[in-house]
Amino acid sequence: MGSNDPEVSGTLVRAAVKRKSGPGSNEAATLQDQIIDGRYQVLRRVGEGGMAYVYEARELNTGTSVAVKVLTPKLLTDETAMQRLRREAGLAMRLNHPNVCNILRLGETESGLIYLVMPYLKGELLSDREAKDGPMSLAVSIPFLTQMCDGLHHAHGLQIVHRDLKPENVMIVKEGGSERAVIMDFGLAKVRGSAAMKKLTATGIVLGTPEFMSPEQVRGKDIDARSDVYSLGILAFEMFTGKLPFEGRSAQEMMIARLRGTATPLRKHRPDLPAQLEKVLTKSMEANPDNRYASAKEFGTALADLL
Repeated sequence: MGSNDPEVSGTLVRAAVKRKSGPGSNEAATLQDQIIDGRYQVLRRVGEGGMAYVYEARELNTGTSVAVKVLTPKLLTDETAMQRLRREAGLAMRLNHPNVCNILRLGETESGLIYLVMPYLKGELLSDREAKDGPMSLAVSIPFLTQMCDGLHHAHGLQIVHRDLKPENVMIVKEGGSERAVIMDFGLAKVRGSAAMKKLTATGIVLGTPEFMSPEQVRGKDIDARSDVYSLGILAFEMFTGKLPFEGRSAQEMMIARLRGTATPLRKHRPDLPAQLEKVLTKSMEANPDNRYASAKEFGTALADLL
């Protein structure tokens, strides 16, 4: 696969293209039926967000289906963010696990659009599954959660922390008669998170509250694998209840509740669930990282034991 260092790899991460002017404001949104870099035939747009448009494409040399995520031009003006993205994408190329989606390539078009190529996953987002089916049972949720723990443990072993775990970043992939959870968007969280944390209003409320962030991430402190454990605990709580574990009448109150560690007991919303599950999730969401599970693998084992 070649070098994993984005600074030295000529095949995985292309050097910046010298150009006279930047891409047009609508170019990233109108790539359907075009060919990117002579390598990827864009078939259709499958999603969009605040920082990227996502397309299904076909790699011309192999015929393989891939997902191409094209960053919006407004991100390109932040040179620090772009340097960080190149570094983080290089790390995400090292991922190799059935429960994480790695990055295959980071490139730049002749007009200056930055794009990432990833395996194309067929399925539905966990957020869509939650909206469609509502709160989930132990039998459905626990296998997905333990798979996410396995994927995170693999990433953490490579010193990669996701930083942005949420249902929108988990794909439920269907294969035959089975399903598996795949965590996406490794390598992008720092770019997204840094911008979100800078957008503070006069009252100190973070715009677009990052509901799944750990207390130490909210405070801007150094984070490690235990931060992802915390985020996965919140994600699990939402899977079981359809609600977030920290309540408040405003975004600021919800953030303060998280910093104080006052989570709503799981069985307040789902008294049918076992007390041990509530205990496991409470430990994963401890405000002090030292009081949480030390690793995603340990969290996964505690969840698996419930079945």
